[in-house]
Amino acid sequence: MFRRKQQNGQEIDLAQRDAKVNELRAALGPLSGRKAKYCTDGCLRRYLEARNWNVDKATKMLEETLKWRATYKPEQTRWVFDCNNASPSFVSCCWITSYGIWVVAHWNYSVAAQHEIAHEGETGKVFRANFRDRAGRTVLIMRPGMQNTNCAEDNIRHLVYLIENSILNLPEGQDQMSWLIDLSGFSLNTNVSMRTAREIINILQNHYPERLALAFLYSPPRIFEAFWKAVKYFLDPKTSQKVKFVYPNKKESVELMSSLFDADNLPKEFGGKATLQYDHAEFSHMMVQDDVRTAKFWGSDEKPIPISSSLAVNQVAPEPLPLAPAAS
Repeated sequence: MFRRKQQNGQEIDLAQRDAKVNELRAALGPLSGRKAKYCTDGCLRRYLEARNWNVDKATKMLEETLKWRATYKPEQTRWVFDCNNASPSFVSCCWITSYGIWVVAHWNYSVAAQHEIAHEGETGKVFRANFRDRAGRTVLIMRPGMQNTNCAEDNIRHLVYLIENSILNLPEGQDQMSWLIDLSGFSLNTNVSMRTAREIINILQNHYPERLALAFLYSPPRIFEAFWKAVKYFLDPKTSQKVKFVYPNKKESVELMSSLFDADNLPKEFGGKATLQYDHAEFSHMMVQDDVRTAKFWGSDEKPIPISSSLAVNQVAPEPLPLAPAAS
């Protein structure tokens, strides 16, 4: 029988784990709405795993996440949204004028999206790859050298949005993602601040436990070592073990990447054969489509409804149109 070891060295089998999931659910008490949607059995297992199957610690951790999600509302961040959505209304269309994206849709904003983060993605500093690793995990590509803004809050929200999006796009049976981090253009001038890095680590470890499978730091320059030593201090041992330094001239690194990624899919920047391309207009179009899926997943607070128009939802047109007034 499959077993896992707890921190105290005792083994825990499948039946015991299921019992602990039930115990954690009982400790949380009755849940409704988005909290109930979030707290699946798989979710509870991840929090238990992160706390070595200690129910009390997992309960505290999960309750803190539920408070954070109720305040931060990551599921309500949108790539782009109507700026006149302060009250419940029907919005006819929205667009990103500087990227030539024309989005046509009707939305019922009972609870309006609070943030849009398309501007953070202009350079492709972080984006979801169009391939998965050999285990079927979603892949996030990060390029610190392409940093284009200095607003810490928006940088963090942009990454949180893409983490949520990566989870949305996980195949059935898979609940983790991989990160590919290209450090070839790293510099202390373009990198996020230590404070921002610490906040990102806090969010990832405390509110997305067991979502990260591996993070590959590819071709790190020597200047990165000092930054890493400071960052590593805030990582718990479990997360730290998931971080892999990859050097293109080392056999072990080449074999590691080959074992986890198909070379035909992996960009040349990470030792593969593919060409890394980021088209912001194309990626934005994909994110807007995924925002529809996100709204549908999280329930009736925000639903796309049928439109009486000859134009398709999320159609891309060569010229953007002005924002249509909200329907009365």
